[in-house]
Amino acid sequence: MPEYSKALEMLRSASGRFSKALNNNLDSGRSEEIFKWFLASILYGARISETIATSTYKVFEKEGVLTPEKILATGWDGLVALLDEGGYVRYDFKTATKLLEVMKALKENYGGDLNLLHRKAKDTEDLGKRIKALGKGIGDVTVNIFVRELRGIWKKAEPVPSGLVMDAAEKLGIISSKEDPKQVLRSLKKFWAKNRLAGWRFADFEAALVRLGIELRRKKFSP
Repeated sequence: MPEYSKALEMLRSASGRFSKALNNNLDSGRSEEIFKWFLASILYGARISETIATSTYKVFEKEGVLTPEKILATGWDGLVALLDEGGYVRYDFKTATKLLEVMKALKENYGGDLNLLHRKAKDTEDLGKRIKALGKGIGDVTVNIFVRELRGIWKKAEPVPSGLVMDAAEKLGIISSKEDPKQVLRSLKKFWAKNRLAGWRFADFEAALVRLGIELRRKKFSP
């Protein structure tokens, strides 16, 4: 059995995209669903465990704080309380400040609509720049987490694969270490075209590689 079958088996047994695991219906293209994933991406973007980030997102969901307006209305103290309840204690103050800054910019520049931000972007690079410009706390990691799951939904959502994806793809023999990120994306899309699974998107396959990449790094740095 080819080594890369591990990624396909992971896809069969997992929930695909991280957004799907949160019941975010990105495929609908609706602004409210895309915003929910944006909020989750900000939480996942910090150096904190996936479990804590997911738990914290669930707290926001439980309290109905899932729109820019709700986040702004909740205020700094309220956001810190939500973050602490989810276990996001290491970054609670910093993240509360970041969320308020980002939501204010999103409202002022795009009426709170990320679909409008996408429409105004010239290309993939400009899309990333516009997202990062929403707040100084949004970096390349958060942008990649957010945008990669919108492949096939947003025309300009075509970021190069993350280091986690490249590590996993190389381990599975899908790519070589000599390929640059743009070539890696082409190689992965070619592989997926030949081995696609019914009912899944390329973005789901990419998410499976992310999970494998996380597993590989955990083993590498574990004592």
